Parts: sequence; C-alpha cells; structure tokens
Amino acid sequence: MKIFTLLKNDTWIKPFLSKYVKSMILALFLGFMTFFCGGALMFNSGYLISKSASLPENILLVYVPIVLTRAFGIGRPVFRYLERLTSHNWVLKLTSELRLKLYNVLEKDAVFFKDKHQTGDILGVFSDDIDHIQNLYLRTVFPTIVGWLLYIVIVIAMGFFSWFFALTMLLLLGVLTILMPLLSMIINGAKQEKQKAIKNTLYGGLTDNVLGVSDWIFSQRGQDYVKQHDDEEGKLRAVNHRLSNNENLRNFLVQIVVAVITIAVLCWTAFQFPGDHGGAANWIAAFVLVIFPLGDAFTQMPGAAQETSIYDDSLARLNNLSAAKEEVLENEQTETAQQKLASKITEPLKIEVRNLRFHYSNGENKDVLKDIELSIPQGEKIAILGRSGSGKTTLIHLLRGDLKPVSGQILLNDIPVYDLGDEISRFVGVIHQDPYLFRTTVRNNLKIGNENATDEEVWDVLERVGLTEMVMRLPQRLDTQVDEAGHRFSGGERHRMALARILLQKVPIVILDEPTVSLDPVTEQELIETFVKELTGKTMIWVTHHLQGLSLMDQVIFIEDGELKLNGSPAQLADENSYYQKLLRIDRGNF
Repeated sequence: MKIFTLLKNDTWIKPFLSKYVKSMILALFLGFMTFFCGGALMFNSGYLISKSASLPENILLVYVPIVLTRAFGIGRPVFRYLERLTSHNWVLKLTSELRLKLYNVLEKDAVFFKDKHQTGDILGVFSDDIDHIQNLYLRTVFPTIVGWLLYIVIVIAMGFFSWFFALTMLLLLGVLTILMPLLSMIINGAKQEKQKAIKNTLYGGLTDNVLGVSDWIFSQRGQDYVKQHDDEEGKLRAVNHRLSNNENLRNFLVQIVVAVITIAVLCWTAFQFPGDHGGAANWIAAFVLVIFPLGDAFTQMPGAAQETSIYDDSLARLNNLSAAKEEVLENEQTETAQQKLASKITEPLKIEVRNLRFHYSNGENKDVLKDIELSIPQGEKIAILGRSGSGKTTLIHLLRGDLKPVSGQILLNDIPVYDLGDEISRFVGVIHQDPYLFRTTVRNNLKIGNENATDEEVWDVLERVGLTEMVMRLPQRLDTQVDEAGHRFSGGERHRMALARILLQKVPIVILDEPTVSLDPVTEQELIETFVKELTGKTMIWVTHHLQGLSLMDQVIFIEDGELKLNGSPAQLADENSYYQKLLRIDRGNF
C-alpha cells in the first residue's frame, strides 16, 4: 500500500504516534471493551430470555445472568463515552500540534510564500489535509485495529468449542476484515483519488480566478469562467455519485455476509447445543444475538480501508511542504541562540555588506548579485535603483536575513544578519509595495508590531503620518472594522498606515520596498516627504526605480546585472556621473 511507503519517511504523523502512544493504546482498549460489553450484553440477554422462557424452578437460577446483563448494559455506554473522550482528546491534541507545525513551516517561507506555494494548494492543506489526517485515526486506524482484535478473539473463542467452526468463522469474518476492505480499496480507491485531485484543482482554480476576477470581467469572459468552474463541479458531482452507488452496493453486500454468518452460527449452535424445553438449547439465542453488536465493528472496516487513498495525497502534500524544513524541530534551541546574538546589538547600528555574492539554487547557479560592497551607518538614507530583475529585491531579502549569501557577509554591528533569524524584526521593519490590512479594527492593524502600544501612542503616530482626520471620520474611529485587505482605504492611506505601524514598532532600520510604485506623482511626492521626515534619525533603505524624491537621500546606488554600477550622493552623481545624468534626462522626458 502506498500509505505505508509514505509513512516510512513521514515527518508529520510518526512523531506524534510515539508522543501519544499511551493515549492511543488506552483509546483502542476502551474501543475494544465497548464492543465486548455490547456483545456480552446480547449474549447474556439471549441466554436469559431462553432460560426464563423454559420456566426455571427458582429465580436464583437466572440471577447471575440478570446481574451480568445489568453490568454489561451499564458498561457499554460507559466504555463508549470514555473511548470517545479519550480518542477525540488524543486526536484533537495531535491536530492542534499539526496545525502549529504547519504554521511554523509556512512562516519560515513567509517572505517567499507566493513564489513557492499556490494559494489554492495551501487552502486545500488547511481545509482538507489536516482534517484527513485527523480522520486517519478516527475513521481508519481505530476501527481497523479494534475490528482485528475482535476477529482474533472470536476465532480463538470458537476454537474452544469446535476447531471446524473456528475455521469457518475465520473464513466468513475474513470476508469482512480482509476481502471486502481490499475490494473497497481497489474499486473505490481510484475514484477517491480522482475526487481528491478534482477538489485540489477546484481549490487552485477558485483562488486563482477569484484573485483575477476583474481580468475575467474586463475581458468580457466572466461567463467562460463560470462555465469552467461548473464543468469541474460537474466532474466532482459525477465522481461523488459513483462513489455513493458503490458504497451503497458494498454496504448491501456486507449485510448479506453478516446474514450468512448469522445463519451459519444458528445452524452450528442447533447441532452443538441440542435440548428439549431449554437445557443446552438456551445457549442458541446467546450465540446468535451476539453477532449483531459485534457486526457493527466489522461493517466499518471496508469503509475505513477505502479512505486510505485519500490520506495518501494529504500525507504526500504535507511532507513535500516540509521537505528541507526540518530546522523547525530545533526551533527552541535556535531561538535561544538568536536571542543571545540580538542582545549583543546596541545602537548606533551599522550595516556592512562585504564582498557579497548570491545565486538561487535552481540549477543554473547564475549570480544574481556579485562583489557587492556597501556600508550604511545609522541614520543614513539610501536609495537603491535598478531595472526589473537587476537584484534589488534579492538584496533586500539578504539585508533582512531572509536569504543566506553564497559568499561574503552582511553584518549588523559585526553580527551576520542571517544568524539573527526572527530576531531581525527587532531591528528592521519593512513597508512593501502593497501593505496588507487585516480584517480587524484599525487599532489592531496599527498595533500589529507593538501590542502594548497605548491609544495615546496610536493617535500620536496617526498625527505624524497625517491620518488623524481620516480616522476621526470613520464610524467608530479606532474601533472601525477594516474590510478584507483594507480596500476601503486608498493606496496612499494604506502606505501611511504601514508607516504608522513601523513608528509604533520603533525599529531603527526601515526598508521601503517600492512603496510608491502604484501612486500618482503628487501622492508619491507627499508620501516620500512624509517617510523622510518621520524616519529622521532612523536608517532608511529605499528600493525604487523612480528618480522622484532622490534629492532627499544621502546616498544613491544603482545595481545593474547584479553589480554595483554607481554609488554616491544625489548631488555628486548629478554633477559628475554621465550615466546618472542620462537617467535624470530620461526621467524628465528629455530623451
């Protein structure tokens, strides 16, 4: 089975099995006892009814069956309750740790999230795969193991009465525990894999098309998208219909097998326990009735086996997601080391880039940046220019420690920034091209980098970034709910809110990753002036391909083909550098 192959190298399920093995064994024991009490209840009830019908001379002759019937009648629901409590508690603990691990794995790739993962795939992982792993235990592992335990106990118990009938039960129950599960996996397994694949396609297509719905509409092809989605939904419904038909047929056949077992037990007990007006014949009803509660355990097994094909894809996706990310398991030790390094860093802060070289591990090994030398003292405002694909964004990721240099170093007060890990956020803040506002209050959106900020501090930074009047006009001011992604605010307002976050966070170094690229020239100039004014005393690293506002910078560097082409103050470059003079003419329209 494919699932066993996947489990060999699994890093998501096996670690938690060993961690919670005692709880799992207890849940299995309680599950076994639930069915045992159910079977024993019907066994005693059958004997008690038959014995009572034969008119015993004294009530004491049926006193023990009466007591046992009452005991097993109480025991069955008690064990059922304890089993559900234990198994669900165990599974929910496991699921919560799986979700935490999933978050840690994705958080490590947060900066490059969209480069490595499709939104639809991650939606599928969150909505389906974690639930499938949860069901792996509740609907497959528990029913299968409990069913096999009962199978073994029943065959051994029958052996004490008749080895021939024990072999008969071995074969008949084997149909339910071995043959029917195998047939279910073969017949329905492929359909379930197809069902999972269609769902994955729907998740990917839905998120992709929802994000690009405006382009569908502007292209006047909205109906084409709807038809495409309906076609995929139609395929899913057709697969679900076939699965449902097969499952109904399988359940019918399972009940036929249970009926055959019941008839076989009835015939065997009729010969095994002959009697007249009771006697040994009282045991016939006991043995026959016990089949019905125990049958419930076996009828679940074909469905449990069938679902293993669903778990194959979920396990594969989760393990692929965490491939090469096993450093997550060493988080606590790593975080402690990072905190110790960060505690050594005190202001003033100086960034030094020494002989930096970097390339991505995509097989080409072509240098994106090479031989970069740079020094940025605290409080300096530096602009990084370059064409698209020149390596500007890569340099920013390296400065933040998101990437590790192939050779050379990037140091913050002589400490490699990559070694600081998440602690780098204590020193460096970033304002992106399209700042994201969460679906919560304005206050919470602003305090995301400093949860302890007071309302007085919040209003202070709003005043500094020029948003006080705008927030005062909102229905509930700071308590106003922001819609998804903050689209009720203009681009300039979202960038000012991002600046307010940074000011509350009080980081000494701020990176501006082309924050004005989508703004009109007037708003762009106003925003640049606000950035420069409010970030006075902080190191400001501004990535841009516009020349507007460069006169406010202390230093300008230009990257081309991964190399540092020019470096100097704006005034110096405008007077002395012909290449910069050419860029200025182009920017002003003087070709």
